[in-house]
Amino acid sequence: MREFEIAVVGSGYVGLVTGACLAYIGHRVTCVDKNERRVAELREGRMPIYEPGLEEMVGRGVSAGQLRFTTDLPGCVREAEVVFIAVDTPPGEDGSADLSNVAAVARSIGRALSEARGRKRPLIVVNKSTVPVGSGDYVSMLVREGAEEAGNGSVDFRVVSNPEFLREGSAVYDSLFPDRIVLGAESRDALDTMRELYEPIIEQSFPAEMDPRPKAAVPFVTTDLASAEMIKYAANAFLATKISFINEIANICELVGADVSSVAYGIGLDGRIGPRFLSAGIGWGGSCFPKDVAALRSIAREYDYEPALLDAAVCVNERQRKQVISKLQRDLHTLKGKRIALLGLTFKPNTDDLREAPSLEIAHTLSSLGARVVGYDPVAAKEAARRQPGLKAAFDPYEALRGAHAAVVVTEWEEIRSLDAARAASLMEEPRLLVDGRNALDPERCRKGGLLYRGFGRA
Repeated sequence: MREFEIAVVGSGYVGLVTGACLAYIGHRVTCVDKNERRVAELREGRMPIYEPGLEEMVGRGVSAGQLRFTTDLPGCVREAEVVFIAVDTPPGEDGSADLSNVAAVARSIGRALSEARGRKRPLIVVNKSTVPVGSGDYVSMLVREGAEEAGNGSVDFRVVSNPEFLREGSAVYDSLFPDRIVLGAESRDALDTMRELYEPIIEQSFPAEMDPRPKAAVPFVTTDLASAEMIKYAANAFLATKISFINEIANICELVGADVSSVAYGIGLDGRIGPRFLSAGIGWGGSCFPKDVAALRSIAREYDYEPALLDAAVCVNERQRKQVISKLQRDLHTLKGKRIALLGLTFKPNTDDLREAPSLEIAHTLSSLGARVVGYDPVAAKEAARRQPGLKAAFDPYEALRGAHAAVVVTEWEEIRSLDAARAASLMEEPRLLVDGRNALDPERCRKGGLLYRGFGRA
């Protein structure tokens, strides 16, 4: 394989994982970030995020001389063959993606490119950030404007869209063994270059400790810029809608006396539906689904189109969090003076991400209703308490349960899945209510242990 010189701009979740994995398969990668403190910490081996396997992979890349960190964007652009833009695109008040970070980087790339001398190949500028349809053309315009500002508008580059499909908690695995690699560009030579860069992953030819590998080869999807950008939004919007669908079914199951777990299993065996993303409960959160669904709704409304299905998916998701409060009120009657334990605070297990985490909204509502809220999480309890002043942090699940009238399973960490029901009941106060917001525990085992169990979609 050919060893590429790569720059990854942005050392957050997507950028750091992307850079570490590209270095692992044999490329020379420089991760660039304007945050000097973050760069200094990364050079010392300290990770800005919790992600299983990432720290070891970064350390391996640095030790091998394949991965380094810097704040010098112009220097990296001048040396790189491929520059990945992996900066944050947070939602605005109307749900649209804020592209100011992408714009700043694109202009900086143009300025640096205009000063480069003796380049043998055009620079490939890759949008890895999640961006609205049309952003490829926007980036291309800004790169040229940046070059013109620096006095040399005749720069040679190509813009490519390469959306990421990483799941927090398994991002390293998803990078090395993806379901597909999607590339969008208007020039064939750019797509050919990117295929060469990804060849070790496409052909699964890089060294791996897994045997047998989960994949023999990875589908390589090439299309135009707009379609590649839409694929990312459409994928996340579909998954979010699928979760909202099963939550809608769960609510109906409770009314008619059916068990949503059995229903989900039965429909999931249909090959047209599949079993994944059919777990009923509190609903979706995190950094991707809320942001991407909001952005897609905003894009639709730019064209005077009302995305009724997406609006409904969001409505159902918001209602699920309120269902937790309703279930607590049903058995506790009043929440004033009650101690409520939240078990798990991050939006999903194996990450420290609290963005759009249901736990924070639930804690806020409970506090406003007069409850005393304590929360346990193996990695994010302290940060959650900082963000939500009405939440007291606990660093052991049984510590959180001590004296609690009720507990809510918010995030299904493994230590919460394996909760000792009898021990939990012995620590709690009447009525010893457990609201299982993820249907993660065995209802019968909980009841035998002395807990008043309430799940989602179960009569």
